Amino acid sequence: MPTLNWIGKEAVINHHQEVPFHLLTCDNKLSIGDSGSGNLLVQGDNLVALKALLPHYAGKVKCIYIDPPYNTGNEGWVYNDNVNSPEIKDWLGKVVGKEAEDLSRHDKWLCMMYPRLKLLKDFLHEDGTIWICIDDNEGFNLKLLCDEIFGVGNFITSIAWRAADSSNNDAKQFSMDHNLILVYSRNSNWLSNSLPRTAESNAHYSNPDNDPKGAWFMGNVSSPHPRDNLRYDMPTPSGKTIKPPHNGWRWNLEKAKEKISTGQIVFVDNDTRLVHKTYLADQKGLSPSSIWDNIKYTGHNRQAKYELKKLFPGVQTTDLFSTPKPERLAQYVLMIASNEGDIVLDSFAGSGTTGAVALKMKRKSIMIEMGEHAQTHIIPRLRKVVSGEDQGGISKEVEWKGGGGIRFCKLGKTLFDEYGNINSEVKFNELAAHVYFCETGEPLPKRTNGKTPLLGIHNGTAIYLLYNGILGDKAPNGGNVLTRDVLNGLPNHDGAKIIFGTSCRLGDARLQQENIIFKQVPYEVKEK
Repeated sequence: MPTLNWIGKEAVINHHQEVPFHLLTCDNKLSIGDSGSGNLLVQGDNLVALKALLPHYAGKVKCIYIDPPYNTGNEGWVYNDNVNSPEIKDWLGKVVGKEAEDLSRHDKWLCMMYPRLKLLKDFLHEDGTIWICIDDNEGFNLKLLCDEIFGVGNFITSIAWRAADSSNNDAKQFSMDHNLILVYSRNSNWLSNSLPRTAESNAHYSNPDNDPKGAWFMGNVSSPHPRDNLRYDMPTPSGKTIKPPHNGWRWNLEKAKEKISTGQIVFVDNDTRLVHKTYLADQKGLSPSSIWDNIKYTGHNRQAKYELKKLFPGVQTTDLFSTPKPERLAQYVLMIASNEGDIVLDSFAGSGTTGAVALKMKRKSIMIEMGEHAQTHIIPRLRKVVSGEDQGGISKEVEWKGGGGIRFCKLGKTLFDEYGNINSEVKFNELAAHVYFCETGEPLPKRTNGKTPLLGIHNGTAIYLLYNGILGDKAPNGGNVLTRDVLNGLPNHDGAKIIFGTSCRLGDARLQQENIIFKQVPYEVKEK
């Protein structure tokens, strides 16, 4: 398979593994409504935030919908999409060293996107998809990048979304009226949700003969492929016969007679022609198209700006996002790629459109945004959504009355301190989530007893953590050492066991007898 190479690739190809795990610190003052409803907004660099969230959400996200920087080189909007910004230069200087000066803006953009996409892939549910908005500046580079990360076989489609509601007649070459949306799945057997039928899609149905089954239209009666058993003369009620089409009828004679008996096939024009009725009542939803040019359903950039201006009437238009996405676009994506209760992730949250739409559509959202507008724009916007005050966007269509909530978090300290020890601020559940994810690649299961050292059983192996006196001893290291008494007090498991603790007083023979692998904290706690 062809792969994309650029200056700096070798330096970032494993960078996602080198990013240290950070703790998340929640701010109850900035959290909104029911903060336990499963919605999360993290302020901080999205690469670090994704790494922090991975132990909790790996394999759980049904739809990732992101609108990353387009790398246009433009300045002057809240989320700077110029990869030559001082922040990006500083990061690249640390990652690729002296090579950073030789990187083009395309090299820098690819260096920025690669580790983030690598982490995002690990969040996807087995039946999940990622949707990436982009334009021609990096669209074709992004396609090759995603082919490498997600697999060519998992490429679903490239959607052309009409982003402009009118063309630019002053354009010297072409009026660029569309954006791309690249869609990839975790597995190649992904199936989309059907879209609701519209008045336009039903317009060609009618009921001229007052059929009791309702509106219908004339369906195709000929076979798409020539087959001998479908070439037969069709008998009519008056004794006439109708010759078959070139490829034959769409059904064999037995099936055709059945449809005639139910009235689904009728003879017209003095028994010289037959009509197959396709009933509106039998039709399901619509398959999504790869061309999204109906702005009535998918919105446009001007509409998105109007939505933001309505939410923030006191803010100057120049201080708002220059290319926000409308709520209708996010709604369209979520209708196709998720269902109520599913988790949706947006790691380039921008103005918070994904989170607002997810709330209104009864999905759970995870948003990450680095800039101060996480507090100045996203939180005020979502506060209006939760209260029901926001009646713009899709609110009236979905009859939104308010509800739900969101937990606001920032990135805290790293899991390990400067000496390689577990950070003293790390709580049992935080380390447990990290340990279980590193051993299994899956989030920590919900536990009915939160005070047990048994984290869970994965593929027949039980995983235990002795940390912070989980067994009830309040001494700093109490119960963190694996002894005979501690072992006898652990929840029983007949199979293999992995036990994390500060030290072990059992000999190799006893460990082998009990089918135990002991791992010492902190030295054998990995940073996956």
